Amino acid sequence: MKTFITDSFLLKSHLAESLFNENAKPMPVIDYHSHLIPSQIAENKRFENLTQIWLYGDHYKWRAMRAAGIDEKFVTGKGSDREKFSAWAKTVPQTLRNPLYHWTHLELLRYFGIDELLSPETSDKIFDKTADMLQNGDYRVWDLLKKMNVETVCTTDDPVDSLEYHTQIRENGCPVKVLPTWRPDKASAAGDVKTYNAYLDKLSEISNVDINSFDKLFEALDSRIEHFAKNGCRLADFGLDNLYSEDFTDSEINEIFLKVRSGKDLNALELKKFQSACLYRFALQVHKKGWVQQFHAGPVRNNNSRLLKELGPDTGFDSIGDFSQAQQMSRFLDKLDSTNSLAKTILYNINPADNEVFATMIGNFQDGTVAGKMQWGSAWWFLDQKDGIEKQINCLSNHGLLSRFVGMLTDSRSFLSYPRHEYFRRILCNVFATDVLNGELPNDTALIGQVIKDICYFNAKNYFNF
Repeated sequence: MKTFITDSFLLKSHLAESLFNENAKPMPVIDYHSHLIPSQIAENKRFENLTQIWLYGDHYKWRAMRAAGIDEKFVTGKGSDREKFSAWAKTVPQTLRNPLYHWTHLELLRYFGIDELLSPETSDKIFDKTADMLQNGDYRVWDLLKKMNVETVCTTDDPVDSLEYHTQIRENGCPVKVLPTWRPDKASAAGDVKTYNAYLDKLSEISNVDINSFDKLFEALDSRIEHFAKNGCRLADFGLDNLYSEDFTDSEINEIFLKVRSGKDLNALELKKFQSACLYRFALQVHKKGWVQQFHAGPVRNNNSRLLKELGPDTGFDSIGDFSQAQQMSRFLDKLDSTNSLAKTILYNINPADNEVFATMIGNFQDGTVAGKMQWGSAWWFLDQKDGIEKQINCLSNHGLLSRFVGMLTDSRSFLSYPRHEYFRRILCNVFATDVLNGELPNDTALIGQVIKDICYFNAKNYFNF
């Protein structure tokens, strides 16, 4: 049976189709936050089959498969690639109204030209056809990126990463600009003292700095920042439950750091003070380099301790948290702004209850120096679906300037995720067209078309200086 992915998919009027086809569709993709693996880009990897490129590492699909009663053997276990794909094909019909149903068929159609519903009946046929294309056609990693008109990709990288693969990507002539992103979360993760000290030892070795004080920690990080800058880094990224802003003194932090380095556990208040001091210093580093900082706030990670022990982190056991965000975020941003040390900033929330909090918070720190200096990021993680995207667009429109929005990103580990940009763009165009047809916006396709182009491409290109 043919799919529902027609030219008018998600576009509810001729005007919406026109806005999409003439303005959004032709724009290149800037993926300024992803978790693509640099080594796979450097080697221009060829995947053997859809399971390898589609199911390895995709916790969205894993969560759905478990909910559908699929044994873990065929999710992350030792099942064969064909068996795992068959298990996913069995799951797909059960994902009706889940965004995975849309994304699955968009990806099959856009990359492989398969306009057929994935099901147990079509599983083997689709697996074999795509395996042949992946193994024998123009379906290496660089080809996949170019098929989706990807211009720039930013990966997510730890301070101790050598960035050797980014060097190889440049030297090997990759047609897409691939840049690292500074992600120093582990440099403040003192909750697990043993793991943290092992990390600091590794950071000490690679930076050639003896990390025996808090200031020496940041001397080591400064040295790594310079290495990242030489490799084209323009962004920093932080994953948090909330933006830490406990009061602290320098002497307190030095004592806390020495306590950690001696192998002693911190109490809850000491840990919050330490994380607050680290986050503040991280932000000062970003401002000094003229980079953009991104804060992803709110998830509760690794909820299932039994399966965490069996499978490890990032395997599909994270969810939305209900942390209090506004006051600490305000304190943190104000502390930076008060010394003119607040870099261009993107804030992402995972809890939809925080939409208005984040959308209004950015307005407090717009200062006229840069258009859209403070950004409320695109609908993230569990909110990255039609309803979540529409709510983010509408909320930002109500409380800020949608016209300055830097648009969509994949936040994905999969090279087949780029139709999510098309998904976002179709929703965006439909929102504008609906307003025009309702008499709530002028029927000025030149004006609205330029705003759509800006959101899809030009705002991000200018904001990140790509």
